[in-house]
Amino acid sequence: MKIKPDKAQALIQQIEDILSKLSKAELESMPRIEQTHPAFQESVRNLIHYRTLRTLDITGLQKKLGSLGLSRIARAEAHVFASLQNCRHILKALIGDPTSELANRHTSIKKGEKLLKSHTKKLLGYRSKGRRVRIMVTLPSDAAYNYDLVHGLIESGMNTARINCAHDGPAEWKKMIENIALAKKKLNKNCKISMDLAGPKIRTGAIESGPQVRRFRPARNEFGQVTEPATILLVEELHFGRSNELAVDKTWLQSLKVKDQITFTDSRDKQRVFTVKEALEDQVIATCLDTCYIQTGTVLEAPGSNFCEVGELPALEQALLLKTGDKLRIVKEQIPGKPIQYDDTGNPKSEAFVSCTSQEIFDFVKAGEKILFDDGKIAGVVKNVSDNELRVEITHAKANGANLKADKGINLPETNLKLSGLTKKDREDLKFIAEYGDVVNFSFVNSVEDVRELNEELEKLNATDKLGIILKIETRNAYNNLTDILIEGMKSYPLGVMIARGDLAIESGWENMARIQQEVLSLCNAAHVPDVWATQVLENLAKKGIPSRSEITDAASALNAECVMLNKGPYIEKAVGLLDYILKSLNQYREKNVKMSPIMEEANTSPVKVSDTD
Repeated sequence: MKIKPDKAQALIQQIEDILSKLSKAELESMPRIEQTHPAFQESVRNLIHYRTLRTLDITGLQKKLGSLGLSRIARAEAHVFASLQNCRHILKALIGDPTSELANRHTSIKKGEKLLKSHTKKLLGYRSKGRRVRIMVTLPSDAAYNYDLVHGLIESGMNTARINCAHDGPAEWKKMIENIALAKKKLNKNCKISMDLAGPKIRTGAIESGPQVRRFRPARNEFGQVTEPATILLVEELHFGRSNELAVDKTWLQSLKVKDQITFTDSRDKQRVFTVKEALEDQVIATCLDTCYIQTGTVLEAPGSNFCEVGELPALEQALLLKTGDKLRIVKEQIPGKPIQYDDTGNPKSEAFVSCTSQEIFDFVKAGEKILFDDGKIAGVVKNVSDNELRVEITHAKANGANLKADKGINLPETNLKLSGLTKKDREDLKFIAEYGDVVNFSFVNSVEDVRELNEELEKLNATDKLGIILKIETRNAYNNLTDILIEGMKSYPLGVMIARGDLAIESGWENMARIQQEVLSLCNAAHVPDVWATQVLENLAKKGIPSRSEITDAASALNAECVMLNKGPYIEKAVGLLDYILKSLNQYREKNVKMSPIMEEANTSPVKVSDTD
């Protein structure tokens, strides 16, 4: 290759100026570096090099290096100093400069990869054979009572089970962990337990309960003809998560026989009939050819005038129907919310209202600021603020209105919230996590002080060396403070980062999300800190049984991270199986941030079934 010595020398000088700035930044940061965990000190140095490099405009240098066929330093996050040294070495060698030398004491390309792999293994455990990226799955409440579900998830490829402490309680968490332990033993597989602290998440409070009624409806074709009758399970005691059960007296239940006709009057005064299809030891399976609504206390009559009342049914979950232009009150008092009330002429006589889980927000919210509900599905603007309520005007909802339910997220992207990273509940939950978990997921971390607070709490519990930490990046402040948050977090070991893309997108703007998630990946790669790619991955498949084309592409993007998280849903086992297949099949095409080119293959049918008919 021919290159003019003066041009090469100019590039060499540019690189040496950059190396000088990186060395200076490292020297100035030595006190911070020395305070971090020994396993992370080399990684912190590299992070400081990378962060310093990103304060400089090197686009001109990158173009000139690229025109010579040299590295553009674009994928050098994990080994910044060494990559620059190597470029300088090659340039000097091209012009015959005998003083050229390769990188030595700074993190090499191979060492950077090795550090990330070892940190990932320490935090997230062993990977599955055939894929680099781990799979984390959020366990539903049913995992406490359904061992087969947990067994199937681990068998399908789950490497880490995520338990969200915002839901259920210690009794259910312990049952989930017992099911994980049993499945691990039976399958001879590894599975880490990662537990989420709820954090100061602002959510809608309780909403007034609806009636205690259940609807059973047969499937019909376009002509209204029944294609499949409704199925009803008559049981002695209702099971959690099953919406097709009715609780009845045990003696009455055991008296039923196949083909018995059970008559009753439903809540609409409609005469209806159940037909017994199967009479099992602990339940009776019945069918119905007509839609029926059954409430607590509905009288069922079996042959021989054998009567029984339906037992207590759970109240239906209610929602506030909100349309653009509606008014909504957010109240400080913890009382059940109510929808808009209308008079006899159809005009609203009272506004909808709901409480929120964080009473502290009333000290920070100002009139004119945006407010978002349920991952941005409903948007509004705060019109008035008082000590006890916020008055909101809805500015965005679906054409026919959107339902706002209890326990849905509230985001205030323009409000300067000063909420502590650890709540009273978090401190209590940490005691359980320290005893039973492998990793604690720290929700809504915003600052260095939040991370310091968590580490102090773990020290009190003697859990510093036992628990790994995953910092969930889900606010603008967390993103803006990420370098400092990482360095503070790297005082303990192991450490990871979760890109909680839902809240982060709402806080930062959907239009900025592609750039922001890439920047988080780059910073973590520079720190050799494993990333968890989270929020809505294969969500359509997990919830409805069929994936969308866009979410398949999104799942493939998880190859840029070390772990990908799936959320719960009726088809979650299928989602794990498909994700496992995608990650394994693409493994040969991508390493971390590096595109590979194996022999091109023809398209083959995926061995993973994803339809909801199998």
